[in-house]
Order: sequence, then C-alpha cells, then structure tokens
Amino acid sequence: MKKTLTTAVSALAMTAVTASSLAAACTNDRWNAVMERGKIVVGVKADYKPWGFRDESGNIVGMEVDMAADVARAMGVELELVAVQSSNRMQFLEQGKIDLMIATMSDRADRREIVGIVGPNYYTSGTNVMSPKALGFTEWTDLTGKTVCGKQGAFYNQIVEERYDVEVMAFTGNAEAKQALRDRKCVAWVYDDSSIGSDLASGNWDEFEMPLASEDDNPWALAVPLEEKNCVFGNFMSGMQFNWHQSGTLIALEEKWGIKPTAYLADKAERYSDWLAE
Repeated sequence: MKKTLTTAVSALAMTAVTASSLAAACTNDRWNAVMERGKIVVGVKADYKPWGFRDESGNIVGMEVDMAADVARAMGVELELVAVQSSNRMQFLEQGKIDLMIATMSDRADRREIVGIVGPNYYTSGTNVMSPKALGFTEWTDLTGKTVCGKQGAFYNQIVEERYDVEVMAFTGNAEAKQALRDRKCVAWVYDDSSIGSDLASGNWDEFEMPLASEDDNPWALAVPLEEKNCVFGNFMSGMQFNWHQSGTLIALEEKWGIKPTAYLADKAERYSDWLAE
C-alpha cells in the first residue's frame, strides 16, 4: 500500500514538473505582441476565389478573409491582411511577416515541422484538373506524356508527375496558369477541386470541365508560429475552429460565397454539435 502511494505521488510530481516545464517554454511572444500592438496580421490568398481574392476595388475578400476578421473580433484587435502565395506562406509566418496564416493550405506531416498547425481542420479538398471538354479526358492516365499547368508550391505537382508521368508547367499565380490553359500551352490545369468547381460555376469557363475523379483528399489547416502551437495562440485558434464547426459558421460562409456544400463541414457540424441541445 505504501509502495503504491509512493509511486502515485511520484507520478503526480513528474506530471507537475512536466506541466511546469511546458508552461515555462511558452513565452507567448507573438500572441503578446499582437495584443500589445492591437492588431493581428493574417496571411491570406488573394488569387484563390472565393476563399481569398481581390474585388473590383482591389480589396482582398473571401471566406478565409471573413474567418480572419472573426479571429480579430474575438481577440479584440484590428485586422491587417497580407496576400501570400503557396510558395511563401509558411516562410512569411516563420519570418514574422504575418502572425497567423489562413491560406488554403493542406495539412501535411512535413508542414507540421515548419509551422504550428492546430486542429480541428476547417476545410478539405482533393486534386483534380480543369481541361477543355473537346479533349474528352475521363481517366488520369489520359494525361500521361502530356503537359499540364500548375501552381508553384502545390504539393500535388510532384505526385501527379510521378504517378501519371506528366510534365507540370508551374506558374507563380493561378491567373497565369489558367491563362496558359486558355492559350493551349497545356492540356489541363491541375489544382484543388474546390477552386476548379468555383471557376466552372462562374460562367467564364463554359468550354471546360472537371472530368476526373478527385484524388488525395486533404484537410486544410491554418497555422500559428511553430513555437506557439501548444501555447496561448495555438489553443485559442484550436478553439476558434471548434466553435466555427459547432456553430455552423463555416457552413454559413460556404453559402455566402457560393461554394458547393461539402460533406466534410456537415459531418464536422454534426460531430461537434451540442448533444444536450434540442
């Protein structure tokens, strides 16, 4: 009995030491800096409609911009938006150019080593292509030996190249990649099915289609600085995402921005719903 009690006390002491060490490691520098300056700088896309894009006045708007605004409101600070690309969004966060990143980034193990990804993930998408209807593609293997346009920094470029023996002509921005498709410099544009679906629904791509079965479904992740993942900032953003799912906020934003309803958000809303509510 005495031995058991001693063991239990030792275990509790070790837990207390560990918790104390973790707390000591959390300087919360970025969180404190944001609160002191009264402004949070959030990196978002400016070329990924409808999640982040420029309106006719040049302002960045979209679903993820609304999410960033909600974060600023909850923190009680002003919001500053910085346009980021797939190729620089993590570097901007590392370098302190932005405090938070909400920029259509897929959640991957290698990225978790660079930036502070916290869950639950807020969205998801898969890989597909947009191609001229006249080409009649039906299978991914129809692309073998051909050149497709892509976006620099997209993880699926290498996967598609290796899996189907295609050549990806990567561009800095989506607009350049899609213009190259129109100019017939490639037979298809490989990208997230969510964005392609939005383009096709816009009425500006009537001669094109998304003919293949989407592959490599990946949840999207927002990120805080890596060193603050398990500190105040990371815990706060984890709570924000949980609340967005539970309250149906993300589903409402889908509807606002004309995005086709996803089963992912419906499933999350049900999973995190209040089971005591009527």
